[in-house]
Amino acid sequence: MPATNGISTVGIVGLGYVGLPLAMEFAEAGVTVTGVDIDQGRVERLAGGVSDIEDVSSERLGVAVDTGRFLPTTDFAKLSDVQAISICVPTPLGKSRDPDVSYVTSAAESLMPIIKRGQTVVLESTVYPGATEELIAPVLERSGMKAGEDFYLAFSPERIDPGNKTYAVRDIPKVVGGLNQASTDKAVTYYKTVFPNVVAVDSTREAEMAKLLENTFRAVNIGLVNELAVIANGMGINIWKVIEAASTKPFGYMPFFPGPGLGGHCIPVDPSYLSWRARQEGFETGFIDQAGRINSRMPDYVVDRIVRILNNERKSLNGSNILVLGVAYKKDVGDVRESPALDIIELLESRGASVSYHDPHVESVFVGDHQYHSSALTGEQLKNADCVVIVTDHSSIDYEFVAGNATSVFDTRNATTKIQASYPNIEAL
Repeated sequence: MPATNGISTVGIVGLGYVGLPLAMEFAEAGVTVTGVDIDQGRVERLAGGVSDIEDVSSERLGVAVDTGRFLPTTDFAKLSDVQAISICVPTPLGKSRDPDVSYVTSAAESLMPIIKRGQTVVLESTVYPGATEELIAPVLERSGMKAGEDFYLAFSPERIDPGNKTYAVRDIPKVVGGLNQASTDKAVTYYKTVFPNVVAVDSTREAEMAKLLENTFRAVNIGLVNELAVIANGMGINIWKVIEAASTKPFGYMPFFPGPGLGGHCIPVDPSYLSWRARQEGFETGFIDQAGRINSRMPDYVVDRIVRILNNERKSLNGSNILVLGVAYKKDVGDVRESPALDIIELLESRGASVSYHDPHVESVFVGDHQYHSSALTGEQLKNADCVVIVTDHSSIDYEFVAGNATSVFDTRNATTKIQASYPNIEAL
C-alpha cells in the first residue's frame, strides 16, 4: 500500500508492546520506519525477524524487515532525517507509586541533539496532564529551536489492547492534541497515514487527560464490583448472576466484572498518575484512591478464600499444594506486567503453601527471587493439588477436564460458569 498524506519516513522510539505494533502499521502502509530501542538484544532479534510480542507475528515482522520498511537500531542519530517520531517508552510507577517518567525524559534527551527543523514529535507514553509541555518541550528546545514553530510537538495516547482479536491498532480511533494548532495539524496528518479515524482535541493536556480518564473509569468501576463481590459472597449471593441480571437493562448500565486484582500496564498504573498530579494541584481523589485500595486488596481476599476452601476440607494452607491456572494479567496473552497472579503466588508461598502454575502463554516467571516454570496440565497434577485456582481464564484450557480431576477449584474469573452446576467442587469468586 503506498504511503499517504506525504508521510514517507517515521521513527518509533521504544519497540515493545506499543511501539512495535505501531511500527508494523506504518511499514504496511508503505512508510519506511526506523525503530529505536536501547535494548541491544531486542534490536538484534527484531533485525533477524524474531518478534517477542504476541500481537506481532515473526512472519509479519520478517516481511517488514526484508522489504526494508522496518529498520531496527539502537542509534538515535538514525532518526535525524525522518518526518515524524513517536515516543513509545514505558512509564511505570516508582516504589512510592509516584510517576516514573525517566524513560520519557531520557528519550527526549537522546532526541534533542538530532532533532531537525520541521519534524513532528509525538509522545504516546502515558503521562500525567501537562507532562508533554513541561517535560518534553523544554528538553527539545535546548536544541535552539522553538516547539510549535521550528518543530511540532503533540501527545497521542496509546490505546493498544494486547490480545484483542476484534480491534487492530488501526481500528481504534487515534486521539491527538498538540502544543498549538500547528502541532495538532501536523500530528493529525502524520497519524492519518494509518488511522482512518483521528480525533483532534484542543491541547496536549486534554489528550493526556483523556487516556487517564479511560483507565481510571475502568479502575473505579472494577473497584466497585470487586467490593460488591466480597459483600455478595458474605451474603451468600452469586455476584456473577447478579451482574448477568443487571446487564439485561438496555440503558444506564454497563457491566464490569470482579477478579483477583488488576493487571497490565494501564489500569493499575494510570489512576496513580492522575491522582498524583491532582495532589500536586491541591485536589483530592477520593473515588480513585478508594478504588485503588479495594483492587489492591483482592489478591489477599483470594488467598483468604482459598484458606476457607481448604478449611472446609479439614486442610491447612501451610503444606498444601496449590496449582495456579494462568499467571498472565489477562486471558490469551503472555504479558505478566502487574499481574495479580504474582501477588497471589507470593502470598501463598509466604503462608507455607507449595505453589506451581500452568500457563500456555508464559513459560517461566519470576516471583521475587524465585523463578517458576509452567507445568504441563495433566490429570495427575490436578489430582495432586489440594486446590486449583483459576487466576487467568485462558481460552485454550479445558475447564471441564480441570474440574473433573481436581479436588477443589476456586474460579476467580467465572471461567467455569457453564459447568458449575455439574461440578460441586467448583467455587466461584
